[in-house]
Amino acid sequence: MTALLLVTGVPTAYARVPSGAPDPGGSGAIVVDAATGEVLLDENPDEPRAIASATKLMTALLTLERAQLGETYAAVPYQALPAESRIGLRTGERMRVRDLLVALLLESANDASVTLAERIAGSRRAFVRLMNQRARELGLRSTSYANPIGLDDPDNRSSARDLATLARRLLRDRRFARIVDRTSAELRSGSRPRVVINRNRLVRGHAFVDGVKTGHTRQAGYVLVGSASRKGARVVSVVLGEPSEAARDADSLALLRWGLGRFRRVRALDEGRSAARARVDGFDGRGVGLAPARSVSLTVRRGRRPSTRVDAPEELSGPMPAGRRVGEATVYYEGRAVRTVPLVTTAAVPEAGLLHRLDSGLPFAFGALVLLVVGIGVLAIGRRRGRRGRRRRATVAR
Repeated sequence: MTALLLVTGVPTAYARVPSGAPDPGGSGAIVVDAATGEVLLDENPDEPRAIASATKLMTALLTLERAQLGETYAAVPYQALPAESRIGLRTGERMRVRDLLVALLLESANDASVTLAERIAGSRRAFVRLMNQRARELGLRSTSYANPIGLDDPDNRSSARDLATLARRLLRDRRFARIVDRTSAELRSGSRPRVVINRNRLVRGHAFVDGVKTGHTRQAGYVLVGSASRKGARVVSVVLGEPSEAARDADSLALLRWGLGRFRRVRALDEGRSAARARVDGFDGRGVGLAPARSVSLTVRRGRRPSTRVDAPEELSGPMPAGRRVGEATVYYEGRAVRTVPLVTTAAVPEAGLLHRLDSGLPFAFGALVLLVVGIGVLAIGRRRGRRGRRRRATVAR
C-alpha cells in the first residue's frame, strides 16, 4: 500500500481584537472556536471578576457528573431575597433532578441550585469544595467559588477564558446542550406543573444562538456566556461587566455573528472525482482513477484548508469491475483525522495478456516454460542426429 500525504493550510495568529471585529463594551470578553478552543478574539480574558449566575455552570456540571437525572430530590429550605430568581419550591417538595437542572439553567432558579448542591454533597459548603476541586481539574486558573448560586462574594469569581473553557466542556454533553437551546420548558414533577422561560433572550430571538447562561448582580454587572452554531461551526462567547442587559445582548450577538463569520464550508472530497490513480498490470497509459465512494464536506477557518491522505495500491491487476473498493482516503484538519471514506475504481480494470503474465507475473512458471522449451529443443536435435546416423549406416551396408 502506498500512502500519499498532501498537506495544506497553515494556522494564522490572531490579534486580541482583530481589525474589523466588534469592540465589546464590558470589562472582559472572549470568542473561541468551540471545537478546538482556539481564541478568535479576547479582551482582558484572564482578569478574575464577579460572574453572577454564570456560577451555576459549575453547579450544572457537577449535577451532570454526580447525579442521576431521573432521581427525585426533596427541596431544602432557602430564604430568597425578593430580587432573586426562583421557582417557588416549598421545603420538602419533591422534584426530579432533570427538572431542577432545567430550572437552574433556564430560569436561573436559586432554590433549585441550592437543592441540587445540598442533596449531591450533603451541604453547601461541601458542594463548594467540590466546585473548586473540579475547577482545578479543568485548569480554570482564574476561578474560585464561594456558593453554588453566584451571589456576590469576593471569593466567587472567574474570567472570560475560564468561563469559555467550562462552557465548551458542558456543550459536549448533549443533555446540557439540549436544555440551554430551549426557549422554555414545562416542569412536570413537583407539587404542581411549572413553566420556566429561558432568560437568554438571544436564544429566544435568534435560531443560530443555542446557549448558554446569563447572569446579573450589582458587582458583576451583566454577564452572558453565549453559544452559536451554523453549518457545522460553533463558537462560544463570553462578555463580563456589561452596563445593561441591552448592551450585554448586543455585544454578545455581534461577537457570535463575527465568530461564525470566521468559518466557511469546503468540499474536501468529491464523490466520483479521482483522488488518485493506479497503474494497470500489463497496460501502459494513465491507469485507472480511484475516487471517493461519497463526498466529504467540512467547516474550516477562513484561510485554512483540510488535507487528504490516500492509502491505495500503486498497481492493480484485473479483471476488476468499476466501483470495486481498493483503498481509502482520510481527510485531516488541524492535525486530526475527521473522516475516512472508501476509494473505488472509476472504470473496469482489464485482465493482463498471456505474454505479459509470463514475462512479469509468473516467474516460476516462466522458468519452467524455458526449461521445457530447452528440453524440447535438445530432444529434437538428438532425434535429428539419430536419423542422420541411421542413414549413414544404411549407405555403408549397400
